[in-house]
Amino acid sequence: MKNILLSGKNICKSFFQNGNETQVLNSVNADIYEGDFTVIMGASGAGKSTLLYALSGMDSITSGEIFFKGQELSKLPENKMSNYRASEFGFVFQQTHLVSNLTLFENVAVAGYVGSSKNVQTVREKAEKLLAQMHAENAKDRLPSQVSGGEAQRAAIARAMINDPALIFADEPTGALNRANSEEVLNLLTELNGNGQSILMVTHDVRAAIHGNRILYLEDGKILDELNLPLYEKSDIRAREEQVSRWLSELRW
Repeated sequence: MKNILLSGKNICKSFFQNGNETQVLNSVNADIYEGDFTVIMGASGAGKSTLLYALSGMDSITSGEIFFKGQELSKLPENKMSNYRASEFGFVFQQTHLVSNLTLFENVAVAGYVGSSKNVQTVREKAEKLLAQMHAENAKDRLPSQVSGGEAQRAAIARAMINDPALIFADEPTGALNRANSEEVLNLLTELNGNGQSILMVTHDVRAAIHGNRILYLEDGKILDELNLPLYEKSDIRAREEQVSRWLSELRW
C-alpha cells in the first residue's frame, strides 16, 4: 500500500470582489501518494493551479485542512510554512522565474543555501551534479537571457531539486516550450519520478499528462474523476495517449 504524502480535506477556496463570492475550490478531497507522478487536468478555470498552490501552501484556503507527512500545514504560521516550502517542496512553473542577473549555476546554488546548513562546497558540487543530470551543464555559466527556453526550464528543475524535496509541484512546466523542449523536460521529470521523486503537475496537454501514473480531473472546483495508469513507458505512448484522450472525451473535456 502506498504512503500518503500530502492530503487535502474538504478544501474550499473563495475570492471576494465587490461583495460577491466566487468559489474556485469546492470541498476538494485529494490524497497525493509517495512515489507517484500525479497530474491534475481540467478545463480552463476549473481550479487546477489554485488547487496546486493551496496544497503547496503558496496560497491560503478559505476552509478545510491540508496535511503533509501527518503534519497539518493549513494552520502553520507563514514563517514555518515558508520553511516547509524551502526544505520539503520544489517548484517548477511555466515561467522559470530565474534571477536575470545570475548564471544558471548561481540560480541553482543560491536556492541550495536557503534554509540549509550545508556548506558552500557541498551546495556547489550538488548544483554542478544536478545541472549535468538535467543536461544543462554546457549553459551553466550563462545568464537566463542567453539560453534557450528548454535550457532555462531544465535549470529550473535542477533548482527545484537542490534541497532534495519530498514533493515537486509543477504548474504547466512545458506551457512556454516548443514540442522538442517539452518532451525533453517531461522525460527528465519522468526520469526523476522513476528514481523515486514524487511529483504533482498541472497541465492541459494530453502529451504531458500521459507521463503521469495518476490523473485527477477537476471540474467546477471539484475532483470529478481519476484515471490510474501503469508507470510510463516510451514504447506505450500511442496507446497511453489514446486511453487518456478517450477518458477525457467521456468527461466532456
